[in-house]
Amino acid sequence: MTSRDQPILEVKNLETHFPLDEGTVVAVNGASFEVMPGKTLGIVGESGCGKSVAARSIMRILDKPGEIVGGEILFRRNRGESSEKVVDIASMDSNSAEIKSIRGGEIAYVFQEPMTSFSPVHTIGNQIIEAIRLHQDISKEGAREIAIHALDAVGIPLAERRLSDYSFQLSGGLRQRAMIAMTLVSNPTILIADEPTTALDVTNQAQLLELMSELQTDNGMAIVLITHDLGVIAEMADHVAVMYLGEVVESAPVDDIFHNPQHPYTKALLKSIPKIRSNSSERLASISGTVPHPYDRPPGCAFGPRCDFFMPGRCDASIPALQEVRPVHQVSCFLYDEGD
Repeated sequence: MTSRDQPILEVKNLETHFPLDEGTVVAVNGASFEVMPGKTLGIVGESGCGKSVAARSIMRILDKPGEIVGGEILFRRNRGESSEKVVDIASMDSNSAEIKSIRGGEIAYVFQEPMTSFSPVHTIGNQIIEAIRLHQDISKEGAREIAIHALDAVGIPLAERRLSDYSFQLSGGLRQRAMIAMTLVSNPTILIADEPTTALDVTNQAQLLELMSELQTDNGMAIVLITHDLGVIAEMADHVAVMYLGEVVESAPVDDIFHNPQHPYTKALLKSIPKIRSNSSERLASISGTVPHPYDRPPGCAFGPRCDFFMPGRCDASIPALQEVRPVHQVSCFLYDEGD
């Protein structure tokens, strides 16, 4: 098996909790997924399903009092074939030198709202140059040239002049491009994009997705795309992990997710998408019930109380394991237990 056939990142049974006075919030509850080199993994689900917390766990940038309490995050560091090394990010100190060299260097993160990621009192140029010099032994002048090239590469006009701009002087689309430029200067092997198109209009969304595809082709990096927008998933992802209440309930190639979904939650999500040829007076399908409160998780299958196929005495008795129902297609549901 070649290095291109092996996952560059494996998240195994990840558990991330937030212990609070009111109780413990189980934000990620045994989630597992893989990221392949040069491919895009889409992580999709309703708000509050644990997508962003899982991504922040990978980067070890959890807000306090969040902590990883179980599982592994295996990252294959690859700086040349002779120097491959698999490390467990989950076991690292979040302030260690090793995780700092990985964070922003080998694994980059594009936040949902770049206005909160850029400092409002420092220029875009200063912040990009600082990011370059943090991971490379290079002069300020050399870093400045790299920064100009990075801004130009992501389609920002008058790149040299933009180095002197502050984040509030840029439009939402340009801020997001500048954020991507800052993440790319270290030539990461994985780019995690957390809802990168949410705050953008339709035109800027399309341009940003096209830019990410082009950069992936040029750089060969893997992308983890976190979104609740199934249209973005359909356009960008090679493989999809569907999350619900901190768990991966279905994992499959993107075509299987859209054309042959297996989990009741995935099916319900797809039914809720407006159809182009639907009658304007027709009501959109919705998922019954609401997402359970994080302090009051239901016993057994997390989706059980909202599921049309709920089996009393079974679905509420234990949590179904993520099992393979077809090649490279896994589902966490008792409907697919062998012998049923």
